[in-house]
Amino acid sequence: MSVAGARKAFGERVVLEGLSLEVEAGSLTAILGGSGSGKTTLLRLLAGFERVDAGTIALGGRVVDGPRQFVPPERRRIGYVPQEGALFPHLTVAGNVAFGLRAGGIGRRRGAHEARVRELLALVGLGGFEKRYPHHLSGGERQRVAVARALANRPALVLLDEPFSSLDVELRTAMRREVVDVLRTAGATAILVTHDQDEALSIADRVAVLQRGAIVQCDEPSVIYTHPVNGEVARFVGHGNLMLGRLEHGVVQSVLGEIAVELPAAVSEPCAVGVLVRPEQIDLHDAATDGKVPRGVVVSREFHGHDVLVAIRLDEPAWGPDPAGRPGFEVLVRLPGPEAPEPGERVALRVRGVAAAWLTAPPE
Repeated sequence: MSVAGARKAFGERVVLEGLSLEVEAGSLTAILGGSGSGKTTLLRLLAGFERVDAGTIALGGRVVDGPRQFVPPERRRIGYVPQEGALFPHLTVAGNVAFGLRAGGIGRRRGAHEARVRELLALVGLGGFEKRYPHHLSGGERQRVAVARALANRPALVLLDEPFSSLDVELRTAMRREVVDVLRTAGATAILVTHDQDEALSIADRVAVLQRGAIVQCDEPSVIYTHPVNGEVARFVGHGNLMLGRLEHGVVQSVLGEIAVELPAAVSEPCAVGVLVRPEQIDLHDAATDGKVPRGVVVSREFHGHDVLVAIRLDEPAWGPDPAGRPGFEVLVRLPGPEAPEPGERVALRVRGVAAAWLTAPPE
């Protein structure tokens, strides 16, 4: 599946502008973006519910939407899983799954349809549920039926529009693992739209970050997290400490001391750069530690069970041109387990590993 230079506006409001995206066959790509970024509009264009104003959309090398061509939704072989499942309440589970088969050409005989329904329900772990109605199912079971229905016609592409948002946390985590397993077993190509960063990073093969109507970065989840293309992506994906620094002799002088960085290309030194340090890259030590290291006071901590997120207000910085490095600049530190310094304690900080950096400084 490919989108090239797609534009979509509603009146004077431009929602997508110059959006391009490539999705490999058999992969799961997550579209990650904030509210109003254009995620749902992109899905509607892919499904054929809306037309692009400019650019093209192609499935399997065939243009389905462009200046001189438009293939309607029912002829695109696309499966769609909405947020709430949207099952037909008057149809049984089997009837809901078979609904798409009637228009999809999967056999003309009733027996062929029944065999395909049984196959799909077994795939999603609902064998024997054929005669139940949606109101007899749990939220997770309804979503499995919706996935089975979306896969019924062996679609070229499956679109998932925040399909787990209505489920509780524990069920959501289990369901997304199960759905990914089902998609992999079926060999389906899928696009998941979500605002949940943990969801996107944990299950997708690739994550596409959508901002201001365009894909600003599309890569493996680990790359999106550790090497965002700019400060805006770094700020949006996960917790991070963004600051300015001066690159000289291969290291950056900053409010957090000397930091080893990785830049996307060779640069002329010295120069000003934007730097991202993730909270888990910072180690805490006793404030009495010798050496010229940044120090500060713990102002708050958030307990998350598996880790603790600690906010530290830095003392007067000894390094760096960062105007945000004045007294009062706070740094986030992630510590494993329940142990963390108490608010009011003084600590010393050291950055571990290599940080991402850009020639263009991140926005304040």
